[in-house]
Amino acid sequence: MDNKETATDLINESEVVFEQLFKKHFRELHAYAFSLLKDWDVAEEIVQALFLKLWEKNEWARIQSSIKSYLYKSVYHDSLNYIRRQKVQLKYQTTTAYSMKNHTDDAAGKLKLGELEQHLEKALSKLPEKCRAIFHLSRFEELKYQEIANQLDISIKTVETHMGKALRILRKEMKEFLPLIALMLFNMFRS
Repeated sequence: MDNKETATDLINESEVVFEQLFKKHFRELHAYAFSLLKDWDVAEEIVQALFLKLWEKNEWARIQSSIKSYLYKSVYHDSLNYIRRQKVQLKYQTTTAYSMKNHTDDAAGKLKLGELEQHLEKALSKLPEKCRAIFHLSRFEELKYQEIANQLDISIKTVETHMGKALRILRKEMKEFLPLIALMLFNMFRS
């Protein structure tokens, strides 16, 4: 290192190296995330968030193992965490929608609940037949993936694929009803 090199020179050099790292790995990491998530936009968000975190915390310069290995492991774990959050969120939404039927007594609440149930039924009807059947067995009959696979004579991987597809479709279809669900829960627990 030259004695005349300034902190600005080091930062600029660091930015160039990081940009090269980003350009070299982004596309393959995005494809890998897509293979896990089956959602193009979410996969892109996961990889971009990883690079942003690395840049903001300057972690990329301190990685001791293979950078490529580190990036793949990070994308894998971030993707799994995203899938877990989505499963929990959808399970909560569907459980809430069906349990509210028993707890909502006022006329306005029943009207809102009816609208929510109609939208949920409409969203469920948009699922492909096999996907809808698997979702129903998992969420409403509370069967485990292995039990569903045995009952339908398919592999667990097929069950997982159909569930992932169902959860993505329902998440998109039910997005506008999240504020309504929150309001109904607030009113239900306030009384």
